[in-house]
Amino acid sequence: MPGFVLLARARADGDATTRLGITITKKIGGAVVRNRMRRRFHEIARMVLPDVGAAGTDYVMIGRAGGIERDFATLKAELARAIEKVAR
Repeated sequence: MPGFVLLARARADGDATTRLGITITKKIGGAVVRNRMRRRFHEIARMVLPDVGAAGTDYVMIGRAGGIERDFATLKAELARAIEKVAR
């Protein structure tokens, strides 16, 4: 199971900006754990979205329990694969 769930929605407002939202519930852990996970998600999105993200799309990453223990490279590959899957 991946470390997150990815939701995507194409906007029809003519703006080509790709936007990202991140949500992590308190069930995942305390504030330190949630903030670390959020920082990791921001970094992998910064690396992956410009290459494979669709223009004019809103993406929302929902953190899962296993996401904090996952290797950074694994999370990055999962995000790229999830964006390509959503684009189909």
